[in-house]
Amino acid sequence: MNMTVLQGLLIPFLGTTLGSAGVFFMKKEMNKQLEKSLTGFASGVMVAASIWSLIIPAMEESSGMGRLAFLPSFIGFWIGILFLLCLDCLIPHLHMHADKAEGVHSKFKRITMMVLAVTLHNIPEGMAVGVVYAGFVTGKAEITAGGALALALGIAIQNFPEGAIISMPLRAEGASKGKAFLYGMLSGAVEPVGALLTIIAAPLLVPYMPYFLSFAAGAMMYVVVEELIPEMSEGEHSNIGVIMFALGFTVMMALDVALG
Repeated sequence: MNMTVLQGLLIPFLGTTLGSAGVFFMKKEMNKQLEKSLTGFASGVMVAASIWSLIIPAMEESSGMGRLAFLPSFIGFWIGILFLLCLDCLIPHLHMHADKAEGVHSKFKRITMMVLAVTLHNIPEGMAVGVVYAGFVTGKAEITAGGALALALGIAIQNFPEGAIISMPLRAEGASKGKAFLYGMLSGAVEPVGALLTIIAAPLLVPYMPYFLSFAAGAMMYVVVEELIPEMSEGEHSNIGVIMFALGFTVMMALDVALG
């Protein structure tokens, strides 16, 4: 594996790690408005990445199908949605500010289930980076090094606030600063691992690249709509979340066009 690909896989994990380190510099609890801002920004980045870095390349790859060029993206997107729905129903996890856990019943501690919630929505991000770099490595998809880097940077940018968003509540739940940082960092470890496994399987993925690109898009959109948007909109004064969503969307859009 060349250095370009390795760096691309580690960049998102670095974003999570740096964000988790915020627990050493912030107060015990994160300001609600700041939390909404960060969640909104992350949502915007993920939606833009799903469109420009995944769905559009998937349709371009299927252009030979003429008017049916949308079909692989349509199918892959829905498989991604259903895959995350299954994980959401099976893995025990607890969203921030929620009192009732989701998934199958378990005796996991509250902190463990909060970490699982973040890990769950990091899975599609790792897959997205892996699929894009798999397309770049094989040279069979219309994905450039710049386009793959744009996605990795975009995911890293939105992982930065996510790292803080998970480590700060863990601290508020009673975890030490060191443990909150470690859990926050480890919640992002699934991304490079998932991306690496995807690249290893690249030769098998090539014939179905449009399906896998849109699959990753569907999985990320599930996370955005099911978890992030409700969190940024709850309570009063949710306008800041909308503004930050728009900022995240345009930043990721600009990155993809400028670097791709």
